Amino acid sequence: MTLLQDLESRLATALATALAPTLGEPASAAVTAAADLRFGDYQTNAAMVLAKQHKTNPRALAQRIIDHLHLDGLATADIAGPGFINFHILPAAYASRATTLIGDEKLGVPATGEGKTVVVDFSAPNVAKPMHVGHIRSTIIGDSLCRIARFLGFTVIADNHIGDWGTQFGMILHGWKTLLDPAALEADPIPELLRIYRDVNSATKADPAVLETCKNELVKLQAGDPQNLAIWRQCIDVSKRGLRKIYDTLDVKFDHWLGESHYNDRLAGLVDEFLTKGIARESNGAVCVFSDGIKKPADDPFMVHKEEGWTDNPAIIRKADGGFLYATTDLATIQFRIDEWKADQIWYVVGVPQQLHFRQLFDAAARWGKTGNFQHVAFGSILGEDRKLMKTRSGDNVQLADVLTEAVERAANIIAAKNPDLQGEEAAEIARIVGIGAVKFAELSQNRLTDYVFAWDRMLALQGDTAPYLQYSTVRIRSIFRKLDAPFDASTAIITLTEPEEIHLARLHARFGELLPLIVEDFRPNLLANYLLELARAFHSFFEACPVLKSAAAVRASRLALCELSARILTTGLGLLGIKCPERM
Repeated sequence: MTLLQDLESRLATALATALAPTLGEPASAAVTAAADLRFGDYQTNAAMVLAKQHKTNPRALAQRIIDHLHLDGLATADIAGPGFINFHILPAAYASRATTLIGDEKLGVPATGEGKTVVVDFSAPNVAKPMHVGHIRSTIIGDSLCRIARFLGFTVIADNHIGDWGTQFGMILHGWKTLLDPAALEADPIPELLRIYRDVNSATKADPAVLETCKNELVKLQAGDPQNLAIWRQCIDVSKRGLRKIYDTLDVKFDHWLGESHYNDRLAGLVDEFLTKGIARESNGAVCVFSDGIKKPADDPFMVHKEEGWTDNPAIIRKADGGFLYATTDLATIQFRIDEWKADQIWYVVGVPQQLHFRQLFDAAARWGKTGNFQHVAFGSILGEDRKLMKTRSGDNVQLADVLTEAVERAANIIAAKNPDLQGEEAAEIARIVGIGAVKFAELSQNRLTDYVFAWDRMLALQGDTAPYLQYSTVRIRSIFRKLDAPFDASTAIITLTEPEEIHLARLHARFGELLPLIVEDFRPNLLANYLLELARAFHSFFEACPVLKSAAAVRASRLALCELSARILTTGLGLLGIKCPERM
């Protein structure tokens, strides 16, 4: 058992041991971290819950519990309000934990994911189209969840389920054959593919014959025409090359790029199986999944309430013309991930508007016998400073590559103004780290379900709730160690905590391992972002109140150990958010 969980488990065990003689029967109760440190470090409402069951006074029961508690130098306990029991961890216990954390490469984080395989489906742009600012959320949230899950011991498979099949390829194929500029394609493939798509799309609206030509090109592709298949494959290859530039800038990596086309051979058989098993049936020539009547209408994704009452809201898995849809492909994808990758869990990092799609998908998969922990990790929109969806002046989506370029340029200007001694490649690298980190932290510090305003000045500020503030905190700590005459070995330090700022810093060190498992319970990286801000603020308060280098030898070693532990947790935590820390700023 890891260090931090041991704090809670020791308190919970002590509580359970005290409940047995108090109530005359075995009982268990939860111990949780206190929301307000004025009332203690941990608390339990066991007395109130059990008093109601046993029809007794909760404060009196709380006192009887405390009388039987044996905390063995870990904490003290007192009663608050109607019967809460608050636990105050003793400074010596926090010092002991800090010492253990220094020797633990995982910093007290438990391996809660050990033995579990999770597929994280995120980013998933369409081939032949540029990634726009809206892709920030899926890409950055998904990447951070992969990093955190791996740190927790999960076997993580990161899959970029790109849109590499569909009706748009009829237009792209026609444009490739008639409008393509090979030099432009070689120089920057995605803008060139977007250009020919737009030009052909405009032409189809002006001339029905062009639209018919595009439809014929698509039919030929779907039928396996060698020329169209070769163009399609080349289109995917050059698109991936363009996309990888952005992923490299973001330091985002995937284990697989299995797009929609990967599952084409499974779709016809899947529909036949759904018909045979009675999961789907024909309706007006299409094959649809309807409600099975088990759930209440309000909880049934295949029912919708209209003026006339509850009515069917089926999911189409084959159109009347024989074509397949996203639902068909996504069902085949679940089948593959469970059968081939042995996935226990699948997390889909996709926007809020797709909620109904995933409710229907998960329900249909369960009826098909494909069971697992499937989660739609939904998120809101990114807004401009006018609180409207971010658009260019021409009304187009803001391209992600442009956002990242501007972030780095703005960071470079700020760094040059603050530290003109930084020059050349070192300055450029720091600007990349700070600029990209600022964009990521602006995303990850938000509740993923809310819309948020993308504000350059705020996200790049060296003060406030930003990545540059956290990065500067790590730089400041490292500067302390550069002033030492000899290397410092924190593992040999004896940590003692006497000042309130020392105690609070050690308290937050201990909370790191407690926090990480909570993030993947409801997919909230913002919990980690907010924790890191709290830790950085606690470090700065500690550093202002508690002299480090000027202290006597023993105190100096203790405080240097706290500094090192702070830097390790900040760097590790930022790394789990996909954010690097520069050596200087």
